[in-house]
Amino acid sequence: MLIEIPLFGGLAPSILVYFAFSIGLFIAVDRLISELGLWSLVWHPPLARFGLFLCVFSALVVAMRP
Repeated sequence: MLIEIPLFGGLAPSILVYFAFSIGLFIAVDRLISELGLWSLVWHPPLARFGLFLCVFSALVVAMRP
């Protein structure tokens, strides 16, 4: 469930935490794909990276739902 969490004296949406974790996970997956040279197989690598980030972020949010 998306709730508000206390952060430095204010309330922040929990989606901010999901976003931070998904950035870390995305960087790890992106480095792995880069080392394997798989980005050269896609037509538009920046667009594919954005799509990958959206998939990681969405999967993380859906996986954390009760």
